[in-house]
Amino acid sequence: MSGDAPSQNVVTAWARLIRAQRAALAGVEADLKQAGWPPLGWYDALLELKRSANGALRPLELESRLLLAQHNISRLIDRLEAKGYVERRPYAADGRGQLVAITAAGRALIKGMWPAYRAAIQRHVGAKLRNEAEADQLATLLGRLIATEED
Repeated sequence: MSGDAPSQNVVTAWARLIRAQRAALAGVEADLKQAGWPPLGWYDALLELKRSANGALRPLELESRLLLAQHNISRLIDRLEAKGYVERRPYAADGRGQLVAITAAGRALIKGMWPAYRAAIQRHVGAKLRNEAEADQLATLLGRLIATEED
């Protein structure tokens, strides 16, 4: 599709995409809260740290990898550190910089949260799709929206 103005179908798709994202996130967040878990942003940050080569990232690297928008990464890191889920370490390549590293408690938290998170994803997304083919189709279409020109 090309042209300067989006078709009505494209505008409708855009609005539904935004509404679907909000509804799914709100549902997942509510399920996690009801199960006694911290916010999804905590899981997201800890998972990215766990996935990194040495379990640590610079704060700006962490922010760029987050699935969820995190407008104040330093506050998130402060909260995670206060609970013992991350620790700050000096960044050897830059005396002024720091790394944020996941701790054993942080690894345990994401492991403990995953069953509730997985169930929430199924409840708020998977259960609303008819079958795996629809899930695959949705993933493919959304993948096109997030693809960069380099992809």
